[in-house]
Order: sequence, then C-alpha cells, then structure tokens
Amino acid sequence: MSFSHGAKDRLTRHDLGRFPGDSLFDRLGRTLAGIEVLPRKELYEAWEVARRTRRRCRGGRVVDVAGGHGLLAHVMLLLDDSSPEALVVDPTRPPSADPVSQAIAAAWPRVAGRVRYDTRPLAEVTLAAGDVVVSSHACGALTDLVLEAAAGAGAPVAVLPCCQDAETCDAGPLGGWMDMALAVDTIRALRLEARGYRVWTQTIPDAITPKNRLLLGVPNVYSPPRAGGSGAE
Repeated sequence: MSFSHGAKDRLTRHDLGRFPGDSLFDRLGRTLAGIEVLPRKELYEAWEVARRTRRRCRGGRVVDVAGGHGLLAHVMLLLDDSSPEALVVDPTRPPSADPVSQAIAAAWPRVAGRVRYDTRPLAEVTLAAGDVVVSSHACGALTDLVLEAAAGAGAPVAVLPCCQDAETCDAGPLGGWMDMALAVDTIRALRLEARGYRVWTQTIPDAITPKNRLLLGVPNVYSPPRAGGSGAE
C-alpha cells in the first residue's frame, strides 16, 4: 500500500521508519509520528509552505493565521532561527496544539517558549511591517482578510487558499474565462501587487492537496534582516 502524502490518516509510530534520515524534515516526521495526533497531510503541507516562504522572507515575528495546532509556525522557526517568536492566531485551539508544541520543543529546545497562541479574531491582533504573515488553508474569504491585514501593515505574506466561493470571494471579471477558484486567486495576486508588493505564484505538490496554489508577496520596500539562522532547507 502506498504512503499518500495527502492522506488525512494520522501519523503513527508505525510510520517512524518512513523518516530514517538525519535531515530536519525526517527528524520532524519522526517527532510528529511519535505523538500520533496529526494527519500526515499536515506535516507535508506545513513543510512545503514554510520552506517556500523562508526562501523569500527571513527573520521577523511569524504570525500564523488560522494556524490551529501551530505546526506551520513551529516549522517557520525551525527553518530560520532569526525569528524571535511566532504567534498562532486562531479562535479555536485544538487538542493537538499542546502535544505538537511540547514534542517539537523537546526535540529542539531552542524553540521552547517562542510560540504563543492567541484566540482573538485577526482584526484584534496588531501586525507590524517586520512580521511574516502565513496562513495555510484559511477558508474562503478568511484568506482575503489575511491578505488585507498583512498589506495594511506592510508585512510579507504567504497564503495557501482554499474553499473559494462566489458568494464570499471576488472573482472580478475573470469568472467567464477560468475556473472560479483560480479567478479568485488571480484577483488576489493582482490586488496584492497593486498594493506595492512583489508577488510570486507557486504551487506545492498536488499529491499533498488539490488546493495547492501558494500566493506569496513581499513589499517592494522589504529589506530582510541580516541576522543568521538555521537556514531554510
């Protein structure tokens, strides 16, 4: 039986042998398999989003919106130790959040105490230009709120949208030419560019998720910090 990276089955101790190496990813895979609380797709999604984001955005406080268990926030810190902290913004903190945070902190003590959780709405969280805002699968119009909040602060942003719909998302005039979800994401990219951002449109492997379009934007005036870190793999 094949090991699907996009499966919602939980990683378990039976999967430990699938991560045999000494790379950061394999070590992370073994750490998460050992606690048996996360679907395997969450590992692969968080890794792919974080490593692509870190290629463009270094340092800064990480703000993980709709972050749930906070894995993306943790991976962002593991890939670049020059970020002082990460904030996971989500009205609901799932039971998996504490085991994930504790297991990663035990394996990498340098991130212990550097990830905080905030259950307030995004509108009540103050963002700054030095932040790096990320969101993996913020449903529907929540992606637009993330983009607007980041652009309002002049902060780098990376989103992996999902659940686009005609009632809550804007496809602009493009709906007659292309798939509605693609039209929505295209309008998002153009609007971000119009706000003074350099924009990259990428995809993560569709074997992980069919909702695989990554929209990444960095303000044209952005100057990444020179401080070193662990480095993105």
